[in-house]
Amino acid sequence: MPPALDGLRVLDLATFVAAPFCCTLLGEFGAEVIKVEQPGGGDDLRRLGTPARPGLSYWWLVESRNKKAITCNLREPDGQALVKRLARDTDVLAENFRPGTLERWNLGWDALRRVRPRLVMVRISAFGQTGPYRERPGFGRIAAAMGGLSYLSGYPDRPPVTPGTPTIPDYLAGALAAFGALVALEHARRTGEGQVVDLGLYEPMLRMLDELIPVHGARGHVRERIGSGIEYVVPHNHYRARDGRWVAIACTNDRMFERLATAMARPDLAAEFPTMGSRLQRRVELDELVQAWVASAEAPEVLARLDAAEVPCGLVASARDLFADPHVRARDNILEMPNPLGGLLSMIGIVPRLTATPGRVDRLGPVEVGADNEEIYCGRLGLTRDELRALADRGVV
Repeated sequence: MPPALDGLRVLDLATFVAAPFCCTLLGEFGAEVIKVEQPGGGDDLRRLGTPARPGLSYWWLVESRNKKAITCNLREPDGQALVKRLARDTDVLAENFRPGTLERWNLGWDALRRVRPRLVMVRISAFGQTGPYRERPGFGRIAAAMGGLSYLSGYPDRPPVTPGTPTIPDYLAGALAAFGALVALEHARRTGEGQVVDLGLYEPMLRMLDELIPVHGARGHVRERIGSGIEYVVPHNHYRARDGRWVAIACTNDRMFERLATAMARPDLAAEFPTMGSRLQRRVELDELVQAWVASAEAPEVLARLDAAEVPCGLVASARDLFADPHVRARDNILEMPNPLGGLLSMIGIVPRLTATPGRVDRLGPVEVGADNEEIYCGRLGLTRDELRALADRGVV
């Protein structure tokens, strides 16, 4: 069966992570994605992170998978004309420049919709296309900070930390942008009219903050940092086992806590802490009891006891743990692909899983800048090789 998005054409004008990840997701399910890079050095993601070779990162090879790569100088009128020609049969165009940048380059929404009325334009920027901060720059760390997540991360007596990796906002923004693009495409299918998908990098952080916004609005309460626990549930934390590994335990209701008490061979705890309110009032004491029990055994034994009692739990996994985990392997969460530089390259698999039209990885990110110039410019737009060579000599492609 053809891929779910077979026939969809996507033009990726973006750089770094967020908007390109939106295009990567579409490409994994069958869309043809053309990645547009600056002539010469190409996208900055080629040089970000650990190099696979000088000027080419592992990050680029993975996050530009399934994409065709062309070069085009968007600042040049001839480059702008090429983008408009490509846009004529494009379904989704993604960009993440500061608001107003594409307008200055004659490639804004009004200009592009004239050549493709049903175009869906994904625009991801630090703060979105409107509002007083719209022209400010920003990356994932700024988004996590401005979106309220960093304030909650860490311990009360220490500075707030960026949760996990600074790129979480980028990836989440890319995922929501892909969702927004598919919604807009359905609207275009029904009406023939395209639209803009406008996303500020900080906004997905706001969307994932559970009850923080409504509780503050209703009661004025400001949630503070409490380490690895959570304000409204206990025990719901990370606990260190005897072998030094960490185990995550999450008991979000009375029934789950009763199961934990059974796993601990302490059924009396269920009577001593019968409600969530009683557990919250004695948070420190209860966390210490759970920690003492976890510390009495090695992590595999603790996890086995919790699994037997049907208590939600898991190892706090390092990269090494993920590679060794049989469930991660069984779900194809880690794929291996032939590396164009030699050997095999491990990467995250396809998420989500579709049973009838699953996504796939056909190839890694293009190694050479402009690797597909001839295919796209000559094959699709009808330029001759001499015309393409002339554009290259002038720095347009």
